Parts: sequence; structure tokens; C-alpha cells
Amino acid sequence: MSINYRQIRLILLISFVLIFPFVQKQWFNLYLFNTNSLSFYSILYYLSGIICPFIICVYSLNNFTYYQFNINDFKNNRVIKGKTLLTLILLTIIPLSIIIANYLFINLDLIINLFEYQSFLPSIRIFINNYIIFIITIFLVFRQTKVLTKKLVLINFFLITLFIWYSQINNINIDNKFILNNYLKLDNSNFSNIIFLFIIEIIYFLWSFLSNKNNLSDWTVHYPLKKDIFNVFKIIIFYLFVIFYYSILE
Repeated sequence: MSINYRQIRLILLISFVLIFPFVQKQWFNLYLFNTNSLSFYSILYYLSGIICPFIICVYSLNNFTYYQFNINDFKNNRVIKGKTLLTLILLTIIPLSIIIANYLFINLDLIINLFEYQSFLPSIRIFINNYIIFIITIFLVFRQTKVLTKKLVLINFFLITLFIWYSQINNINIDNKFILNNYLKLDNSNFSNIIFLFIIEIIYFLWSFLSNKNNLSDWTVHYPLKKDIFNVFKIIIFYLFVIFYYSILE
């Protein structure tokens, strides 16, 4: 009997989402008995905030970064080209570059606000934002730098999650300082952070499809197959699990 490793990973992921938040809550309750000094459970509770964002980053890197599309399928003879393709490209790469640039800026602003009284970034944002967007746009055109940009986004997500976790443990209110909440009016900063990454994942998938192999040089893109579109549902399902995890933990 063959072992289906995908099903095993799925079962483990579901089990983690359902069980681990309650384990963290128990560690937190044990940690409250001795908040004045470090204890075994306080260390466990502190470190537990790293596990979920680490899994998200690894899973996203392995499953939502290196897309492969079967452009040689004989059924896939419909193509997108000309002005329609140009419109799709502009409506994909420009918003993706803007969102990534702002996401990186959010992390930097959060770091400064956590450790400084007032951030100086808003005063210089207008001058540097356009340059960052332009650089990210160039990076997204080429495969290697596109993957590098995705890795940078995941590192950014990981750091923001850790800073949110740090602020929650130390009872630091970042709602007024966290400019991510200016985009998404949510009470939970983790939800805002996850939704921001989710939007990037969806647009990144679309851009990966449009820029696949020689599509841009040939200026022709084949219509997506059903199995290609299924990747979007995989992203949605995965991030629903992530949101569910943080809703239990809240």
C-alpha cells in the first residue's frame, strides 16, 4: 500500500491548526503563575509565536512560489495577446509592486514605532516610495529576482508577525501606530498582516502565470487550465486555515 504524503501533510496541518492554539493558551496560563521571572512555560510560550509564521513562510515558499504551468497542453490553444495582454500585465505588475513596496514600508515603520517615540518615515515616504516601486517592478520581470522578491516578502511577513507577538506579550498597543490598520480596519493586527500577505500571494500567482517562461518575450499567453486555477483555491484554503488558527489563539 502506497503512502499519500500529501494527505499526511494535510492531516498534520489541520491537526496543528485545531490543537496548537489551545496548547499555547495552556502555556500562557502556566506562564501567568510566574510572570516576574523566566520559567520553562514562559520560554515555551515566547517561542511558540515563531512556529506558525515559520510554517506559513516555508509552506508558501515551497508551494506558492515556483509555479509550473503546462503551456504545451494540446487542449490549451486559446491565447491572450495584444492590448488585452498589455492591460492584464499592467493591472498585475503595477499593483503587485505597489503593495509589496508598501508592505516593506509597513515593517520598517512598525520597527521604528516600537523602539522610537515618533517615526520619521512619513516625511520621506513620498520621495522613496516611487523608487522602491520601480525597483520591485524590475525585479518582478526576471525570474530569479522575482523569486528573491517573494522571499523578501515572506521574511517581511515573518518579522511583522514577530513584532506583533512581541507587542502582545509586553502589552504594547500598536493599533494606533501600525499603519497596516490604515489599510484594513480590523481589530486583530495578525488578521491585517495575513490578509495583506494573502493579497500578495494571489497577485503573485497571476503574475507568475503571465510571465511564465517566454510569455513576455513572445507576447502571447495561453488561457489557464483548470488545474492552474486550482492553485488559487489552494491559496485561499491555506490562508483560511491560518486565519482560523489566529482566531482561536485570540
